[in-house]
Amino acid sequence: MSGICGVWAFDGGEPELAPVLTLLERRGPDGTNAWRDGPVALGHTSLATTPEALVEVLPLTDQGSGCTITADARIDNRDDLIAALELDGETRTIGDGELILRAYLEWGEACPVQLLGDFAFAIWDPREQRLFCARDHMGMRQFNYSYVPNKHFLFATEDTALLAHDRLPKSLNQGRIADFIDDLEGFDFTSTFFNHIIRLPPAHSLTIDLQGCRIRRFWKLRPGTRLRLESDHAYSAAFLQIFTAAVCCRLRNGGSLGAMLSGGLDSTAVVTIASGLLSASNKGPLKTISAVSSDDSLCPETIAIRSALTIDGLDPILIGQIDFDRMLKVLISEMDEVRNPFEVHGTMLRSIYLTAQENRINIVLDGGAGDVILTSDNRIAFLLSQRSLKRALQEIDGEIVFWKPNNPLKFRVHKLLSAAWVAFAPLKIRSRWRRFRLSKPLPGAQPRFAEHVNFAQRRQSADGHIRMDVAGETARRTQSILHPNLVSGRERYDQLAGSFGVESRDPFMDIRVIQFCLSLPPEQLQAGGWPKIILRRALETQVPHDIAWRQGKEHLGWTFTTKLLASWGDWQDAMRDPHSPLKDFLSSNALRDLREHRNDPPTGLRMRLFALDRFLRRYGNPERGH
Repeated sequence: MSGICGVWAFDGGEPELAPVLTLLERRGPDGTNAWRDGPVALGHTSLATTPEALVEVLPLTDQGSGCTITADARIDNRDDLIAALELDGETRTIGDGELILRAYLEWGEACPVQLLGDFAFAIWDPREQRLFCARDHMGMRQFNYSYVPNKHFLFATEDTALLAHDRLPKSLNQGRIADFIDDLEGFDFTSTFFNHIIRLPPAHSLTIDLQGCRIRRFWKLRPGTRLRLESDHAYSAAFLQIFTAAVCCRLRNGGSLGAMLSGGLDSTAVVTIASGLLSASNKGPLKTISAVSSDDSLCPETIAIRSALTIDGLDPILIGQIDFDRMLKVLISEMDEVRNPFEVHGTMLRSIYLTAQENRINIVLDGGAGDVILTSDNRIAFLLSQRSLKRALQEIDGEIVFWKPNNPLKFRVHKLLSAAWVAFAPLKIRSRWRRFRLSKPLPGAQPRFAEHVNFAQRRQSADGHIRMDVAGETARRTQSILHPNLVSGRERYDQLAGSFGVESRDPFMDIRVIQFCLSLPPEQLQAGGWPKIILRRALETQVPHDIAWRQGKEHLGWTFTTKLLASWGDWQDAMRDPHSPLKDFLSSNALRDLREHRNDPPTGLRMRLFALDRFLRRYGNPERGH
């Protein structure tokens, strides 16, 4: 998870990169380098997390062609590429950046299709006077850019790093501010909080030359043939084989490796497979980092973590109250200088990555995407559509056992009615009802601001990522995986980890795992009310029973954030400040209501607005006095 950046000054000006590189050095603390050829400059800040990265220096130029690459990449199919590129006889170390460059020289702009792993890169081709850039299949690495025809093309790993460049016009994207107030993080794949900065979507490449900017998709996630095996055991064994390969790729390291360990099934699965692979190669134990409650007996999450720590081959690091208090100053500083308001609930993740940095761990495995990749479509609605009322009711009863609702009867009725609505209500009626719900105005928004951004239209645009007329359970699951929410979530992990010089790796985001899960029959994803049933069966002999079959989904993230704010006595001053930039977006009545409740425990809305206030003070439009 290094930092990359670059500039092409079409107008003949200086291709300055130093201010951008300075801001990227926190995510690439192992070395900073820049390369220049006339109006083009490329930069790189290194986080050496693979053996090859320890010796590879980027940007790298191929002497024969003159092509130069800068890359933030971990390539997982190295052996296949080395063979295909006929590099088998090389005795020197070939880095991932050079492999990508060699792939470009062999296959041109089709080269991203040949790559497996997490990557974002840019290649300057002096033969064609062309800059070729690409981002990995699922968006694990970031690529932000600004293009002004006849003036410049700028790119960097982080959008806020680009703001340091004096070529970039600095103005806020008010539509994105509306998304934040409306809790609509996954609006699209391209928007940022800044008008002149765009995210390159996952699985897309970008070509810049003097004729213009061209973007194209090089890969699309498509469901394969439905897998048909003879037993549940056969399915779980097949999944375990694919998942183990994905974990194994992410163990390749040139530094110190660790893993998040919560009390949930996803992180425990990653830790179990990883620790087993490391032990088998005499490279263990695996360091794990867990956030725990001060009172084990009252916290189901902490109880589950203690149980998970009985797995062989672990070297645990626990973040308790004393550790949290010690980190408060750094955590408050990070929150005070927020670079993305959507990170407001990232306190626990920051604590984990800060702990990793303190323990010289520069790679942290996680299972963040498991909830999306392994989640079935609406199982109860599907059973009802198959006219199987008995099985649908059994599934609801199973969900009652799993989720343990306070009012089982109310839960049962709600589940049945909502599933029946999806299964039987005509598409036209459901579409009209959804449009009606999306058309409601946002309470408290400034009228001029609300009119300018058109909240209802933005909601409808975002809602288009999930089409109701898509037929088939697998197609609907594919939609969920391809929703911008998943990419936005992984970008937050990347941003938070990068702040502490740490690389995040998630085996559930491996495209082989994703495609395998899309081939599964729905009953292999949820059965008897139990979600992720295939993962539970695959691991039930390797992890404690109470982890494999844990009920519910408690989480300590909210607890950590509220603890932080409780220790930050003046965090609510923003709500009492009459000069807060929030007044440009929220009505005086809405702000007054927030001020009058200043002594209440923090709520999600007030915390979000606090983060927005801090963001606006730091990045607001200069011409508006923010």
